[in-house]
Amino acid sequence: MKHNKLIAALVFLAFFSSNYSHGQENDLIKPNIIIFYADDLGWQDVQINDLDEPCAWDTPNIKKLAEDAINFTNGYSPAPTCAPSRCAILTGLHPAKTGITNVSGGKIPKAHRSSQYISPYFPEGLMPEHFTIAEALKMNGYKTGHVGKWHAGHLKIQSSTNQGFDFAHESRGAHQGPKGKNNRTNFFATHDEDDKYQLSEEKYFPFTKASPNGISYPKDAVTENALQFIKDNKEEPFFLYLAHWMVHYPIHTKNRELLQYYCDKLGVDFPTEDVPMTSGGQTNPYFGAMVTTLDWSLGRVIDLLKTTDDPRNPGKKLYETTYIFFSSDNGGAEQRKTEIMSDNAPLDKGKKYTEEGGIRVPMLISGPNISKGQTQDVLINQLDYFPTILNLTNSEIPSEYSADFDGLDISEVLFEGKSEVKDNDGKVREDLWWHYPYGLEHQNQSAIRSGDYKLYKKFMTGEYLLYRLYKNGKRHDLEEQHNIAKDEPKIVKALSEKLEQYIKDYDAKLPYKEPSKFKGDKNVAAIPVITTNTFNAASRKATVQVEQGKSNVIESYALVKISDPVKRTNKGKKKKVRSTYLKVPVNISNNGLEFSYSVPEEAIEYGLILIDENRFMVKSEFQKVK
Repeated sequence: MKHNKLIAALVFLAFFSSNYSHGQENDLIKPNIIIFYADDLGWQDVQINDLDEPCAWDTPNIKKLAEDAINFTNGYSPAPTCAPSRCAILTGLHPAKTGITNVSGGKIPKAHRSSQYISPYFPEGLMPEHFTIAEALKMNGYKTGHVGKWHAGHLKIQSSTNQGFDFAHESRGAHQGPKGKNNRTNFFATHDEDDKYQLSEEKYFPFTKASPNGISYPKDAVTENALQFIKDNKEEPFFLYLAHWMVHYPIHTKNRELLQYYCDKLGVDFPTEDVPMTSGGQTNPYFGAMVTTLDWSLGRVIDLLKTTDDPRNPGKKLYETTYIFFSSDNGGAEQRKTEIMSDNAPLDKGKKYTEEGGIRVPMLISGPNISKGQTQDVLINQLDYFPTILNLTNSEIPSEYSADFDGLDISEVLFEGKSEVKDNDGKVREDLWWHYPYGLEHQNQSAIRSGDYKLYKKFMTGEYLLYRLYKNGKRHDLEEQHNIAKDEPKIVKALSEKLEQYIKDYDAKLPYKEPSKFKGDKNVAAIPVITTNTFNAASRKATVQVEQGKSNVIESYALVKISDPVKRTNKGKKKKVRSTYLKVPVNISNNGLEFSYSVPEEAIEYGLILIDENRFMVKSEFQKVK
């Protein structure tokens, strides 16, 4: 499958490749690449983007890295949630193109209990046919490692080691939450040798009156495996994708001293009951401890790079020969249930929203010949990482993949201080866009950022909202509190046309109507009715007939369920296996009344989805393959 495709790609590379090396002079022999990817870390959760109130969380290592990096204050994630951003950064493809536009996909679409609309189907994660940055760099002589959170597919065929990574370690490490009788007020690491999270003998920030030499940190398997990967592969160029589990829920810490530090700093009592933290702003000591632990992990990686000689570049340390991309998968998660974790202010909203708080993320890029201690307000998306890294490493890939990228090479910004990002034809990028057709009405929207302006399309009402974030280079309505759509019809027209074109070009899926929740709608009577649903076991062909005289079907697809191989316990019982639904194409005949599709041999269940011209969704009965 993919293995054969990669072999062919290597053989014919000279004929089908694109060389991205332009815009930099580099005497390094294959520089190393590290993507340090935080989880749910907000733009205001670090000490590099302070606006209004200073960040309450201490991030000394992030601050130190910023001194050697460019801080992109208009850096964005590809999506407001985890999985689509991770799949996008790995493939260089917009979430609307991969189809992975939210988390927990691969399911039969259904309406949320409090909504009249059905969110569109989306796959759970990447499949073997996707081409990842790990495969690209491996093709060019790199050792590739993934440490931390994958969340790009749970089946074995979707694993990181089947997507180009030579090494993978994906446990939660010290972020594993307390279980059983333990809770976050009593489950702390100790210095005991048999403690899985044994506290370090080495001391680190913070330095307090009680601990003037610093405090200990729990052993973290995520950090330790990242360090070991670097040590084991320093003889060759390496690519490390360190996708941290922090600062995602559960909100807790195994570091009692660090929790005490934040309680003292915030002026709150050390918790004695495991109850939600509900005070507003950045006042949750557990969350603060998590942010600083994430920062500590970054510091450990950088310390190793700074103290380790690069055997491939004599006279240089690894830190001098490594590009570091630091960012987060989406904006900060401000609240879960009643617990308030952090605050993205002045940005509006947070995770699961395409408002600024949900997609604007901290972003630092450092490395050889990159300007130090600089700030850039140019629009950057993590989709830009893939093509940029190909340039930084002088790597070549088959043009069938490079031609499909949705990001741009930002090397001229990194090395020449340019304030614009241009495509291969020299055209300046004017905008970025996001697609999130999920959640309730106030979440369910697409958005486009163009210069000073941000426009939203509300899918359930068709309404456009317009905000001006900046004016004459200065902050104007970063909070997105003043909808000026009625005052600026020309700008609304221009941006809405761009956004609609993106939605069309990418075939971005939109919400559908649930028939049972529109009983008063005049079009309900015309919803297509399925009359027959048959399956030919010999040909593995499923056929569905619909009644004549109903509304036209404008979209159709089948879903087939596949799973990992079934395994049994010693007692013969089936073990729980992972499964997912995949979309397969449908053939339409008999004047649009007959729909047929092939059910793959590996499928264990199948069914058909129809969308009529009034956007009602009709589902056939899903049947198991006997």
